[in-house]
Amino acid sequence: TDDETLLVNACESLASASVMLSNFAGLIEGSHRHTVLGIQQVVMLGELAVNRMLDRLDPQNAAG
Repeated sequence: TDDETLLVNACESLASASVMLSNFAGLIEGSHRHTVLGIQQVVMLGELAVNRMLDRLDPQNAAG
């Protein structure tokens, strides 16, 4: 598997994890909810970093 495919898969996995964490956070309250939302934010930052690497691999795709 090439680097771009690995990064795309990582990005999709992180996006899915973010959605799952958001859904889970909606089911709980208090400090546990804040913890889950904090974890979701870290996952989203990872997703952004992977997206940036994808943009560097294929800058034409980033503009379109």
